Amino acid sequence: MMPEQPKPELTETPRKGIYLLPNLFTTTGLFAGFYAIVASMRGDFEKAAIAVFIAMIMDGIDGRVARLTNTQSAFGAEYDSLADIVSFGVAPSLVVYSWGLASLGKPGWLVAFFFAAATALRLARFNSRIGIEDKRYFQGLPCPSAAGLIASLVWVAHDYGVPGHRLWVLAAIVTSITGMLMVSSFCYYSFKDIDLKGHVPFVAALAVLIIIVCISIDPPLILLVGFSLYVLSGPGLALRRRFVAWRNRSRQKKAQ
Repeated sequence: MMPEQPKPELTETPRKGIYLLPNLFTTTGLFAGFYAIVASMRGDFEKAAIAVFIAMIMDGIDGRVARLTNTQSAFGAEYDSLADIVSFGVAPSLVVYSWGLASLGKPGWLVAFFFAAATALRLARFNSRIGIEDKRYFQGLPCPSAAGLIASLVWVAHDYGVPGHRLWVLAAIVTSITGMLMVSSFCYYSFKDIDLKGHVPFVAALAVLIIIVCISIDPPLILLVGFSLYVLSGPGLALRRRFVAWRNRSRQKKAQ
């Protein structure tokens, strides 16, 4: 008789899990973006705009929480990008469409789709260039800022009692321009070099307090002004760089 062969030991495959804390913030942001869509379908544009801003806050928190707690993962990065498409692409485009672009008919939903598609392209380009481009600047307008401009425009108009069908031209222009800026090559300051764990000057804490007080005076209007200035900062920075380059060339020619 042949000797009995020993049975191979079964080894348990380790189960892979996900980090709960940062993904919980991402899920909350996704929920806020989905709620913005539902609120806009009901015609409650104030709540829809506020929900977009809540999604922005959650999007800003989840990444920083992951870095501070050392819980970064490939799953979290992919999940965050997919949630951003809903919260900052689909949600704002449907909010502005339900509010004002629906008056245009087919061109209205095409403009809204362009914004949503530009958001997806912006995120795809950002993910493909991680670790390559300068962390101090974003290439193209960040999609949360584009969504913030759209949401604050709708919020201000609703707050002042102006119906969307009267501002469909403005809505179409702003939506189209922000969509183009997202896929443009303009550089926008990322604020990623701000160290939240280190010491900051007292003036910085005072500036944050002043910003909070200003926003609380008239949240929709102050947010609209703030996001408008940030959206214009990209082309403004490009013009400034061209002016500096032109001035340097002029000085070199005079020196020769």
